[in-house]
Amino acid sequence: MTDLADGYEFSSDPDRIDAARVHHWLSTDAYWALGRTREKQDRAIAGSLNFGVYDTVSGEQVAYARIITDLATFAWLCDVYVDPSVRGKGIGTALVEAVREHLRPYGLRRVLLATHDAHGVYEKAGFEPLANPDQWMAHLY
Repeated sequence: MTDLADGYEFSSDPDRIDAARVHHWLSTDAYWALGRTREKQDRAIAGSLNFGVYDTVSGEQVAYARIITDLATFAWLCDVYVDPSVRGKGIGTALVEAVREHLRPYGLRRVLLATHDAHGVYEKAGFEPLANPDQWMAHLY
């Protein structure tokens, strides 16, 4: 796992997630989740593996990511968010790498994600464009 900047720590402990903060971040500042209700966000948290980065002095959560997975063959990385006050410190890349390493023991075939604007962050963590995007389909409600 990539080391986080001094003063920050990664955790996969779901009890440390600040659900109110995560909801605020995503529902007000994340293009993919604008307007998401707190109830929907709480259901998403409950049905996922959740990860955070925390300030080691204050204990305050500064980043979030979640994984939807069967823990056997597939995972979807989503809702990756870094608080604007700590962007530019490598926290996003370190978080994604830590999540990837957390999943390694399960022997998943693939971890997918979608991004509009953070390709560079994910490439640093080993992600690459789909080799055959024409083989993938989606159903949208």
